[in-house]
This record gives sequence, structure tokens and C-alpha cells, in this order.
Amino acid sequence: MPKTRIMSLKPIMILEGEKKNLIITDIHIGFESIFASNEIFIGKNSSINETISELLDVIELEKPDSLILLGDVKSSIKNISKSEWDDVPLFFKKIQEKCHITLIPGNHDANIQRLIPENISMISATGMVEENILLTHGHTMPSENFSHVDKIIMGHVHPVFFQEDSLLNGQRVWVTMKTEKQNIFPNKSGDIEITIIPSFNRYFYATHKKKYKKSISPIIERIKHVSTAKIITLDGTIIGDESMIDQVL
Repeated sequence: MPKTRIMSLKPIMILEGEKKNLIITDIHIGFESIFASNEIFIGKNSSINETISELLDVIELEKPDSLILLGDVKSSIKNISKSEWDDVPLFFKKIQEKCHITLIPGNHDANIQRLIPENISMISATGMVEENILLTHGHTMPSENFSHVDKIIMGHVHPVFFQEDSLLNGQRVWVTMKTEKQNIFPNKSGDIEITIIPSFNRYFYATHKKKYKKSISPIIERIKHVSTAKIITLDGTIIGDESMIDQVL
């Protein structure tokens, strides 16, 4: 069975079975244009260079066989922005030089096939299975064909911890929870574990919950009851359980 672990201080999961994979989600290349419309300016090319540099450092350290992208590589939903025409191909080119890339498209990745170079493995938005684990973006319901899995690893909802009197207020967090499998796969019994990876985009944080618009996942909406949960900071500290799910999702 493949084993999973989270990297300290990084929103990156490592999946090790026959091969070693890095898993990240929600890069949102090109998000600066949305920020700029709200008069928040980050600087031309600064974030894409940060993203590439950070990933290359991790790849050099961990030496994975593959990088699995759980969707929302680009930021615009229906179109391709001017910056995305330049920055998305640059991202793939630089990372592909160091390891193989598999892309599971997210809801922001419309037409991304026009931006990716050859030899990138782009698969269905419904996700892919590694033995007992389903890897998916999180914006679609898993097919019954995946009902044998007992773990789901997803992104999409950008979990952030909100507690205004806490030093951790507005910080990205990991969420792992167990629920009844029949919530996701009606014809199955037992439990299923769901892990939500934080956004790789370091600028996706907030200080006030009402000002932070989160994505809605049909997977999460189907969950009627969470039996157990852990809310974990990027440095690996457990800061909450199932009683605090509403503060991060």
C-alpha cells in the first residue's frame, strides 16, 4: 500500500509506493490580475518565479519520480489571461526538466491543454487512483468506479484557519477527516478518510472569514457527519479536531 506524509512547512504531500510522487494543488498562476483589480499589487513575475524556485528546491531535495498537480494550475476560469499564456508554459517547462508531471485538471483549468508542453500526462478531471487512494481536485463527485478506495486526497477548498484571537488566524492548514463512506459512495459501507491539501499559493490567506471566499466542493457538501478530524498547521502542529471543522471549511 502506498504511504503518505506531509512535508514540514510546505503544502506538499509525498506519496510513496512503487514510485515517489509529490502532490500539490491550487497554484493559481495568473492570480495577480484579480488582486490588481482590488488594488493589491505583488510585482510582475515575482510569484511565478517564487513558485518555480520553491518547487525546484523540493524536487532537488526529495528526488521524486513525478509531480502530481491536483488542479487549478491557472487562475482564470473560462479564459486564458495574458500572463497565463506566458507563465503557465514557463512553469511546466522548468519543472518538467527535473521530473515527470501528471495533471488532474481543476475547475480553473479550462483550455489548459493549449498551454502545456508535450509529455505532460493530463488525465480526466474525475481523478486517478493509486491502489486504495483517489487523487482528485475536489470540484466533481467521484465516480462509482472509484468506490473501492478508502482514502481521498483533494484540494479545491483552500482550507484556512479562522480564530481572530489566534496567531494562526488566516493561515493555510491541512485537514484530515473520517466520515461514513456511504456519504460519497451510497452503495458502500465503512469509513473513508479525506485529506484536503492547502493551497500551494502562499497568497491565499485571509484575516477575516467573511472576506475570504472559499470554493464549494460537492464531496464536502455530501458529508453529513465527521467522526474524527485533525486540523494541522504547515509546520505539522495539530491545532484542532472535528469540533473545529466549521472554522476551516
